[in-house]
Amino acid sequence: MKSIDPGLVAHLEGGATTLCQCWRIDRRDGVVLGFTDHDAPLEFDGVTYEPRSGADGSAMEATADLAVNNASLEGLISSDRVTAEDLAAGLFDGASVTVSRVNWQQPDQRTEMGRGTLGEIRREGSKFIAELRGASEALSRPVGRVYQRQCDAVVGDRRCGVNLTAPNLQGAGTVSQLLDVQRFLASGLEGFAADWFAHGVLIWQSGANSGTRSHIKADARGANGASISLWLPTGATIDVGDTFIVTAGCDRTHRTCADKFSNLINFRGFHLMPGNDFAMSYPIRSDVNDGGRRS
Repeated sequence: MKSIDPGLVAHLEGGATTLCQCWRIDRRDGVVLGFTDHDAPLEFDGVTYEPRSGADGSAMEATADLAVNNASLEGLISSDRVTAEDLAAGLFDGASVTVSRVNWQQPDQRTEMGRGTLGEIRREGSKFIAELRGASEALSRPVGRVYQRQCDAVVGDRRCGVNLTAPNLQGAGTVSQLLDVQRFLASGLEGFAADWFAHGVLIWQSGANSGTRSHIKADARGANGASISLWLPTGATIDVGDTFIVTAGCDRTHRTCADKFSNLINFRGFHLMPGNDFAMSYPIRSDVNDGGRRS
């Protein structure tokens, strides 16, 4: 049974209340942020909950079964600690959220309403809307392997075993020309074949995006150098002269695993699984139906 602070109980039983909602966000990079729907800052447990974000949370609903309990957190990007660039860079993805009901006259009188993680975050003009997922959301995630032709490992992880720091699998480049928000030309990658870094990861080393990662969609070669296309725009603007490190990508096929990485022994797919034609086949009179194994 949930225990509520006796002082808060007395406050609730007193009729008129001075309550507000507070949200504590613990990002995966260690940054802790606090927001409240009250009109003045509050401080408790070493965290300052600021009102300038214009945060507004939807009603929270909890059930006794295993259904996923979701709510939302909505606010204006007016806080210096919540920037459009950080949201686009994914720094808030998967952050843990603690929601509390607080007596703003006496912040020590409070109770925790629930915990969850931030799911999908989208922007609508100057406003952000973040999905707040309950703890039971983790039960909806697939567990175990999938019987499929493609590899289900991530290139370079423990199950894959490829060393992406090897000189032939990692390169360093510099942005030489911007094409649009997701495409640019780069120097320094002349020694690598076209599409060598497609599906790979680009880590920015300098510029406004320093320290963030981008995923590569395509990697072409031309007279002006390498043409890099990203799957999504970066959080901040890319500038000429920005430097980066890029690692070779994998399309998860057994042929790429063997030819590009010489790592077929660690391939985590089932490339020899029968196709649809075999699965839908049936005995016909002209076949040799001797009861033996089908080849």
